[in-house]
Amino acid sequence: MDTFLLYCSRNMEDEYEKFIRRMNPPRVVIDNESCKNATVIQVDSVNRHGILLEVVQVLTDLNFVFTKAYISSDGGWFMDVFNVTDQDGNKITEEEVLDYIQKALGSETSFTTSVDSVGLTSSTDHTVIELIGSDRPGLLSELCAVLTHLKCNVLNGEVWTHNTRAASVMQVTDEESGLAIMDPEKLSVIKKMLCNVLKGSNKSNEAKTVVSRGATHTERRLHQMMFADRDYERPHEGCSESQKPDVKVVNWYDKDYSVVTIRCKDRPKLLFDTICTLTDMEYVVFHGNVDAEGPEAHQEYCIRHIDGFPVNSEAERQRVIQCLEAAIERRVSEGLKLELCTTDRVGLLSDVTRIFRENSLTVTRAEVATRAGKAMNTFYVGDASGYPIDPRIIESIRNEIGQTILKVKGNPSQNPQESPNRFLFGGLFKSKSFCNFGIVRSYS
Repeated sequence: MDTFLLYCSRNMEDEYEKFIRRMNPPRVVIDNESCKNATVIQVDSVNRHGILLEVVQVLTDLNFVFTKAYISSDGGWFMDVFNVTDQDGNKITEEEVLDYIQKALGSETSFTTSVDSVGLTSSTDHTVIELIGSDRPGLLSELCAVLTHLKCNVLNGEVWTHNTRAASVMQVTDEESGLAIMDPEKLSVIKKMLCNVLKGSNKSNEAKTVVSRGATHTERRLHQMMFADRDYERPHEGCSESQKPDVKVVNWYDKDYSVVTIRCKDRPKLLFDTICTLTDMEYVVFHGNVDAEGPEAHQEYCIRHIDGFPVNSEAERQRVIQCLEAAIERRVSEGLKLELCTTDRVGLLSDVTRIFRENSLTVTRAEVATRAGKAMNTFYVGDASGYPIDPRIIESIRNEIGQTILKVKGNPSQNPQESPNRFLFGGLFKSKSFCNFGIVRSYS
């Protein structure tokens, strides 16, 4: 009887919270006048756990750059103020984009649903394959070769590597039907063969393959997968002290908060990565300030665990620090940026990446997209031996591919810095099967 009454009480609380949210939908104000060099977006709403991440996620998915942010959610209401620009540092002025922001943030039902797990859901568009295992050179080539052998077409996906571990989320279709893979037997074979590749010759290595149908936020899911894999506990091999983010956690006893401060080199999506990690670790951000107008980003958050308590032990403090460091490092990858834009054709990626390989260039990151018959691809490359890239090699490659097709962004003599053990991308294009792999989200 007590259990039944508790169940009814919780249901009544949930319905009351839903009613309050319906009566008080989020209010969005977009201001292009008050700040000289940024668009100011203010969101006011009834407070609930996870709403901060959902707001940040919407703006991050639009590839906005956050220059400043102010967060306040102490009590039943929260207010966020974000100063944002586009990738070129300009204000957001396109009416279509401004309308989308209003619709996406101004309606409670428009927020992206938080994804805590991935299971089988009804969808006929594509099949989602999640992979996690030990990283090694050429791993992605092997995985793509298996998928190609099994007549699977990779539509898009992302791969992250950190502290000797590799994680990937891919959307694939059946090559013949162009739709999600529905045959249970084929799905079972896919899982088994991919898992065998992830394990390699060492069968004791932890590896996991999950196949599902439905939608998921790829970058959020990758954070969750690597967090669950405890990549943060492994030694930061190859990462110098100067490259490591500076993360501190102290308790503010007068206010019963823990204060998290983060200083590191600024980059796009940094705010999403830190807020995503705190949310998935079940911490609530009550107040926050973010300043990223210079080359260094400074973030400060007043947090408590979802149970209402601040960080209450040295072990918990160290875990928060380690997890935030890992969240920042997972996405780090630098190199000479090459942009390719041309009419798409079968084998284009294979040809281009073969030329890179023949000229001793290693692809450290790739973003591949095809829109309206056009291939718009971005590659981050470094010298395979770790030396600065010879500008003459770049010019030779451009002559072979086409000066107007392949453009250089940055200094060819700059020595790229890679995140630790980024083996997956080192062997990324050794298999022709990768020509179907699309990394469509931009994270630079």
